[in-house]
Amino acid sequence: MTNSNTSDSPPPDLKRQRDEFLQNFTQGARLTEEFVREYDRVNARVRELEAENGLLRARIEEEDVLREMLQKITALEQEKRDLLSRFEKAEAASSAFSERFEEVENEFANLANLFVASNQLHSTLTPRRVVRRIKEVMAQLVGAERYAVYMRSPERTELVPIAWEGVEAGVLGPVASDDERFRDVTASGKAQVPEGAPTQGSVEQPAAVLPLTVDEESVGAIAIFSTLPQKTRFETIDFELFKLLGQHAAAALVSASLFEQAGRKLPGLEAFVDLSV
Repeated sequence: MTNSNTSDSPPPDLKRQRDEFLQNFTQGARLTEEFVREYDRVNARVRELEAENGLLRARIEEEDVLREMLQKITALEQEKRDLLSRFEKAEAASSAFSERFEEVENEFANLANLFVASNQLHSTLTPRRVVRRIKEVMAQLVGAERYAVYMRSPERTELVPIAWEGVEAGVLGPVASDDERFRDVTASGKAQVPEGAPTQGSVEQPAAVLPLTVDEESVGAIAIFSTLPQKTRFETIDFELFKLLGQHAAAALVSASLFEQAGRKLPGLEAFVDLSV
């Protein structure tokens, strides 16, 4: 009779095969588990790399955008410099134009003053009115406050005051032709303007002395003793007025005096015959 326990146990070969199978199965499971874990690690790493690639692509795109922005900024800066340069040139041209326009305006104003002065001097043939016109020019255009007009005596030895302003009559009187205040002026026919403020001149030391000439011959002088307080110096237009007064005032005075001596009668036609020869 056979023992049941003995019959229920597997033969040694089967047990060994079973153990080997179970061992192999368990090892395969472990390998499978390791494979699955490795797959998960690789998959996670792939996702990390994809994320990093995404960040890199975004960063590259940002750098491209930034590079474009920098290029635009550089272009705008250059355009700004160009515009500023053009603006500066335009501003300089505008400033030069304004200065030139102001110069032209001053020149026109000076020409107008000269025209008015010349017209005033020759607008009458009465000696008294000519003197009045000279006074108007001296006060309004030259800015003289104290002055006197002298005419040379027939003997050419004295200069006699015929009109004055701002000084008492007793202060003035005939002066010798070789008086140091007038000698060089009447000899050269050129105005003398000493250095210093014209407001500080005096009868003894005039601020300016102007010759009165007719056909380049000296017939008198105008002495400006001092100017108005606001006239602190003589300008270019003043020297032009000095020349005008020197020639036109003398001619107007002589013409008016001769016309007065002729009984205010115009000369006959015979005085104008053959003038074109």
